[in-house]
Amino acid sequence: MKKIAILQSNYIPWKGYFDLINSVDEFVLFDDMQFTKRDWRNRNKIKSPSGLLWLTIPVKVKGNYYQKISETETRDNAWREQHWKTITHNYSRSRFFNEFKDLFQNLYLGQSETSLSMINYHFLIEICRLLGISTQISWSKEYKSVSGKTERLVEICKQAGATEYLSGPAAEDYIIRNLFERENIQVKYFSYTDYPEYTQLYPPFEHGVSILDLIFNEGKDAYKFMKSFRQ
Repeated sequence: MKKIAILQSNYIPWKGYFDLINSVDEFVLFDDMQFTKRDWRNRNKIKSPSGLLWLTIPVKVKGNYYQKISETETRDNAWREQHWKTITHNYSRSRFFNEFKDLFQNLYLGQSETSLSMINYHFLIEICRLLGISTQISWSKEYKSVSGKTERLVEICKQAGATEYLSGPAAEDYIIRNLFERENIQVKYFSYTDYPEYTQLYPPFEHGVSILDLIFNEGKDAYKFMKSFRQ
């Protein structure tokens, strides 16, 4: 039995993204898909005293509307210092900010990577390590490609030796389940409901923010507020 999930890389994703990773044996970054504007690939939300605040990595997309996520580059590296200053300003009073400050400061200021995929990957790997998630992380480009959205997912699952495909609930609207069933691959959907609240700055409570919020507020106990660790 082998569980697999396939999803585009996101910038400092929310806890549900990491729950999905922790619920499978292999997590495939689907970054040879088209980059989409105003999406989670290059932005996410944090809390601030005045409400939710977007952190967005500026990328080069002008005149290149069909570029893949893996082909997307940042405009410059000025965003790194800007994002870190914003995070420091809004989380310096959280209980565990100082404990993890050096780790995240290095991810922001100690790197010069301009590939969006690789920037997301570096954050992803370090946060998984911090949370104790040991799932294998791979790339869709490592697998032979075929035509068709669902067909591609099925083919990756087949090549990876998967018996179960786990997806977020939004995919239920477009996945063709019988294509998986023909290959004896079971499709299941991860539920993002019923998360417990944790100690969070700046009420009211908000679940849909970057996992940095959970880490800075709950530290090494962050996993206690994630569903996959309690199953």
